[in-house]
Amino acid sequence: MAEILLDPDIRIWVILPIVLITFFVGIIRHHVVLLLQSEKKVDPEQVTDGQVLIKSRLLRENGSHVPKEAFLSRKHYFNHSQTGFFKTTKRKPRVANPMGDPTMMMDMMKGNLTNILPMIVIGSWINWTFSGFVTTKVPFPLTLRFKPMLQRGVELTTLDASWVSSMSWYFLNVFGLRSMYALVLGADNSADQSRAMMQDPMVSGAMAMAPDSNKAFKAEWEALQIVDHHWTLENVEEQLLAQPARLPTLAHAKDKNV
Repeated sequence: MAEILLDPDIRIWVILPIVLITFFVGIIRHHVVLLLQSEKKVDPEQVTDGQVLIKSRLLRENGSHVPKEAFLSRKHYFNHSQTGFFKTTKRKPRVANPMGDPTMMMDMMKGNLTNILPMIVIGSWINWTFSGFVTTKVPFPLTLRFKPMLQRGVELTTLDASWVSSMSWYFLNVFGLRSMYALVLGADNSADQSRAMMQDPMVSGAMAMAPDSNKAFKAEWEALQIVDHHWTLENVEEQLLAQPARLPTLAHAKDKNV
């Protein structure tokens, strides 16, 4: 197979424009998402349940650092068969219904507007403007199975699979500019379209369900019930007094002062 030589102007008029367009579209998308995002309501009951579970977990993990009476008192508060928090607290199961929540429906529309629409518009424009261009070549050989992924828009059966078309170069930039976005906008940014597609509210909002607090309480009750207290500071006074004293002598202190 004959080696292909690319025109150097392709780097200036095809490769760099696609990179810059993809990058600046991500920057614009990040600021648009910040403008359109709505304030999420926090359920006080759910926050309370989460804090109680965290306290119980900390008691299981660090209970050996408090006296036995203090540990049993806290355990009694959580796990008593009649008055324990995990036994007496019953929560109603909450199921998120996106079709009945106008706020969630609006978030879905905003997600489609900022996630899918820019990718379709920019991808169609790049496919129309830079159609048929071969931009670069990967530095290692590939099998023919990679041709549909790397040579989208270039239908040449004799072309080596290592060459990358302009349309595939655009998609590689969409999924490959995460580090640049994190460097410019910070780690928690909305410019990464690949991450936004995985966190699309149309999918996550329709499938997400509120956590079942009753199941979490039951699991935490069982985990705390089997924990035995072993105080790590038991007899620490005797161990401290049994150690030999290492105080400096008076003569040694005088030598230092001299």
